[in-house]
Amino acid sequence: MPSELTIQRRKLSDEVRQRLLDLIASGELPPGSVMPSERELMARYQVGRPAVREAMQSLETMRLVSIRHGERARVVPLTPRSMFAQMHQTTRHMLATSPETRQHFEAARQMFETGMVRRAAELATDIDLERLRSVLNEMRAEVGDPARFVAADIRFHNLLAEISGNPILQAVSEAMLQWLFEFHAELVRFPGHEDVTLADHEEIYERVAERDADGAEQAMIDHLTRINVHPRRRSTAKGRTNGNSTRGMPGDPRRKT
Repeated sequence: MPSELTIQRRKLSDEVRQRLLDLIASGELPPGSVMPSERELMARYQVGRPAVREAMQSLETMRLVSIRHGERARVVPLTPRSMFAQMHQTTRHMLATSPETRQHFEAARQMFETGMVRRAAELATDIDLERLRSVLNEMRAEVGDPARFVAADIRFHNLLAEISGNPILQAVSEAMLQWLFEFHAELVRFPGHEDVTLADHEEIYERVAERDADGAEQAMIDHLTRINVHPRRRSTAKGRTNGNSTRGMPGDPRRKT
């Protein structure tokens, strides 16, 4: 049985990657700077080209460096947005394949968005309110065009987070809504749902404009509760249709009158 003190051997590429991470973290390789060439890294760390290339590819996957053909790699500035971008594909896969994860995500989103709308009601300036109203007008103009409607819907929620002035919260909002986009896009294709969503957003806006933090929070809870019910109803309708049912569910666009 191996001792807890046993030193695990690491791949050469892992060691090179860690050395480069240390250089970036220490500021020796600041954001925007050019990375050492492959030949320089091979000589510096006494390793072969495969180890250097694998280490650099790993850093690119982490979005810490940018590699372009024919150019030297550069250190990418690390921002809250780039941090969440690293989780994009994995999170979308989890949401697409795990109903339980989606339910947890919906609950987490409700906690996040209710906190954001309370802050918006407390901090919104007249300019912030003008921007929110402008997005509401966009949503109204795009009823009937699901893709554009959802894009405006997302901008509305992101603006609420932006009012906080906290870049971490802004990045969380953008990432969360981006991950849910494909599911949310399905929601607004439900007949009549665009109008419901628009009415919900109008109510949220009014409560924020009146500096009513409690009312804004309740309006957001009501909105998220409504939109979270629709995908399950839609899933049930699909299941019954796939089960050779000859009758369309209420609200199903395929229902015959």
